[in-house]
Amino acid sequence: MCAANTLGGTFTTSEGLALTRIGYGAMQLAGPGVWGPPADRAEAVRVLRAAVEAGVSHIDTADFYGPHVTNEIIREALAPYDGVQLITKVGAVRDAEGGWPPQRSPKQIREQVESNLRTLGVEALDGVNLRVGGGADGHSPVSGSLAEAFGALAEMRQEGLIKHLGVSVVDAGQVDEAQAIAPVATVQNWYNVAHRGDEALIATLNERGIAYTAFWPLGGFTPLQSTTLDDVAARLHASPQAVAIAWLLQRSPNIVVIPGTAHLAHLRDNLAAAELELSAEDLRALDAIAG
Repeated sequence: MCAANTLGGTFTTSEGLALTRIGYGAMQLAGPGVWGPPADRAEAVRVLRAAVEAGVSHIDTADFYGPHVTNEIIREALAPYDGVQLITKVGAVRDAEGGWPPQRSPKQIREQVESNLRTLGVEALDGVNLRVGGGADGHSPVSGSLAEAFGALAEMRQEGLIKHLGVSVVDAGQVDEAQAIAPVATVQNWYNVAHRGDEALIATLNERGIAYTAFWPLGGFTPLQSTTLDDVAARLHASPQAVAIAWLLQRSPNIVVIPGTAHLAHLRDNLAAAELELSAEDLRALDAIAG
């Protein structure tokens, strides 16, 4: 269910998880390559506090960002997290070369959940997404069963260590498999104005009351570049980034977005998307971007 507020509304899942539709993705709080500390830790703390002061209550993170760095900064900036929903991910770790090898045995999943609990300083995590895919590009679904790993998360939910469960980088069949094990509150996949492979999945999730968290709403490591996006932004006297986020918010009521930045100016641009209303003409132009 979607309710209005000053940040594009709040989507409440059928499991009762309420997420501001404009959230904050913490990945960029780490150093280059999502490795090590940021150049300006004090600015990272200011950005997080400014986001929450502006009304953002949905913070997306992972203990493998850094590793540990973003969780530690979030704890410094926001603990004791009054009114903030912390959504994290498990299913991978970082190796010495900065890679992202999968680790999804029940033992490994438990260790990762416990590490998130320690670094965030909480007794229970608001939400945990199981990262399943990756593929050749690092962010696309890969076929295969997630039952063993998701079952481990379901056990920890029963133990009270996790409040809500989700899946990330998955296809529709994997969502169904997870739902047969335990309630799914969120699905986190790659989706934006130029990459729309999940149209059918988003509609299905909306019918089920499941949030679809669009990661890389602004293109991720390869920022969105489009003359159409620039033209619409100029017409609205807005940034292209705000237009791209506004497009997502108008696409489906269950879409929530997690743009990330380590700079206050960029944060303000992202949050400005909540005030944009795209016209039918704007939407037709933007719909032509996808390949």
